[in-house]
Amino acid sequence: METKWITEQAHLLGFDLCGVVSAAAFPELDYFKDWIAHGFQGEMKYLEDPRRQDPSLVLESLRSIVVCGLNYNTEHPYSVEVAGTIHPGGARGWISRYAWGDDYHEVLWSKLNALELLLKQKVSEPFGARAYADTGPVPERVLAKYAGLGWLGKNTLLLNEKLGSWLFLGVILTSLDLVPSLTDNERPPVDLCGNCRQCLDACPTGALVEPYVMDARRCISYLTIELRGSIPEEFREQMGWQVYGCDICQDVCPYNRAAPIAPLKEFQPRDMDTDKSLLLPELEWLARLTEEEFREIFRGSAMKRTKWKGMVRNACVALGNTGLERSKREAREAIDTLERLAKSRDEVIAESAEWALSRI
Repeated sequence: METKWITEQAHLLGFDLCGVVSAAAFPELDYFKDWIAHGFQGEMKYLEDPRRQDPSLVLESLRSIVVCGLNYNTEHPYSVEVAGTIHPGGARGWISRYAWGDDYHEVLWSKLNALELLLKQKVSEPFGARAYADTGPVPERVLAKYAGLGWLGKNTLLLNEKLGSWLFLGVILTSLDLVPSLTDNERPPVDLCGNCRQCLDACPTGALVEPYVMDARRCISYLTIELRGSIPEEFREQMGWQVYGCDICQDVCPYNRAAPIAPLKEFQPRDMDTDKSLLLPELEWLARLTEEEFREIFRGSAMKRTKWKGMVRNACVALGNTGLERSKREAREAIDTLERLAKSRDEVIAESAEWALSRI
């Protein structure tokens, strides 16, 4: 089957990018073994799954992979454009752009399933297929590179010259023998990062230890989402106002300066009510959430991954970085909230709140 038909159907379904790559042993997967050996994955033990280094272990008789990209950029400012500004209604935090709206896994998966169904309607003989929306043991970024969708940037993300890096990636693994997007004589898109090192220089915690290499244990996204215990004290001040994920290495990337805006309403910031939004959320509101409120508010959101304890912990650390002064009236509510949390039976929350109080 020609790639053109598949990419046409993908675009009709709303995908911004689509390519096909034949199953192979890609050189980056050998590098991934070294990355794991350095312990850069931290507590993310799922990254050690051997299937991530050999996609043929994921689906029997794997021959081809369809890789799709979905733009999630919005018209709202980047975090580096509004950081440090005065916001009404109390101290504010920052949530990574990808988590503002509906759970991207579900949005992406529904489109991948629709594309898989079209394939089954197009092909008469039975074949194996499995779709993953950032949910399986699959090296999406490597596959996207060899499907011709972009290059792997110095911030370790997939970069596309026209779309930048605000991209969700999903794949369909199949036993079909599809024509790859790149012929034997074509190479993947050239690396256009050049001498630029803005992402490395801007990372507050030094997670990008060298170009193209990230120590996830230092990454704010890892610290606020994947880490289950207390955040190491050496990183707390550098975290600033981040309460879920971090966009900084993307915000400063030159290829995102003119990135197009995604039309999907699913990626717009959720409004919880008239004055609660995931865009610049109130830190005291997040810190005060009960476990039941957290589950209700973040149902159908990617943010449920951090769990209630993680969100309250993160909000405490962010409150400790706001520069509030005890003598000022606006600090009173934050202090009351933190003093209550410092008595929590949960050691991680209590310790985080005590640290924040020590900074006010």
